[in-house]
Amino acid sequence: MKPGVIINPDAGFHIRLDRAERLRLVKDTFAFCSVKGEVAFTEGPGTARAIARRMIRAGTNNLVVWGGDGTINEVASEAVPARAVIGVVPSGSGNGLARELSIERSPEEALRTALRGSIRTLDVGQIDGRIFVNVAGIGFDAHLARVFNRLKRRGSGAYMMSGFRELLAYVPGNYSIDFSLEKFWMNALILCCANGRYYGSGAIIAPNAKTDDGRIDLVCIPALSKLSALWNIPRLYSGTVDRLNGVRIVSVAKVEIGSAKPLFFHVDGEVFSGGTTLQVSVLPKALCVRVPKLS
Repeated sequence: MKPGVIINPDAGFHIRLDRAERLRLVKDTFAFCSVKGEVAFTEGPGTARAIARRMIRAGTNNLVVWGGDGTINEVASEAVPARAVIGVVPSGSGNGLARELSIERSPEEALRTALRGSIRTLDVGQIDGRIFVNVAGIGFDAHLARVFNRLKRRGSGAYMMSGFRELLAYVPGNYSIDFSLEKFWMNALILCCANGRYYGSGAIIAPNAKTDDGRIDLVCIPALSKLSALWNIPRLYSGTVDRLNGVRIVSVAKVEIGSAKPLFFHVDGEVFSGGTTLQVSVLPKALCVRVPKLS
């Protein structure tokens, strides 16, 4: 079956390649891999999912996503029920899933892997009926995702400045966490539902998470003083957030998260609103992804 390449031309904060250059790279890779396929560009939120649905209905079973975690999420939401294979060319501002799967940073190499790499089967998570491939979150990370998505100017500097500003103003919420073995309450800064280990940009939110173990790691970070929260940010990059006093990480197949107020949450960086309870579960071995071949 011919592959379908879905390109988000706006993904990432360093847009180095224009549409013509990306199209040329894809066609050159098609020729290198001796395949013929279709290329389509997204035109805004939701269009990657619509393109993926159309391609699948036309018989495509290998979808290549050139974009960030949000674009991957849209395509995966169609690929999972169709059992289609996806490949990833990372160009987002975070690229958490690509880092988890050791996808090459070079577009040329990543395109070849997306068409000819080994196939690995991953779990996906589900929160309030929405799929997440890498991470979903409630609390400060959902709030921050909403802020980031509204930024006109992107980049690590803009993210860092807005992150510090929002952290100083953010008021943590009270949540109930109910799973098969226990129910507890926490005044929490972040509740992160992690299928993989990484947030974007190399931050490690769930040091022991695995994408194929049939579990979600729920990382519960308690409310911290502003100074303590800022002081402990380096733990995200050293992989030691689990050693922070008061942090709880539970490995679950299903969990219910509740609050007295309606909950905002994000799936792979895209923000949605829900009710006062959210159901989180895992769909084992639900997504097939092409990854670099072992040498």
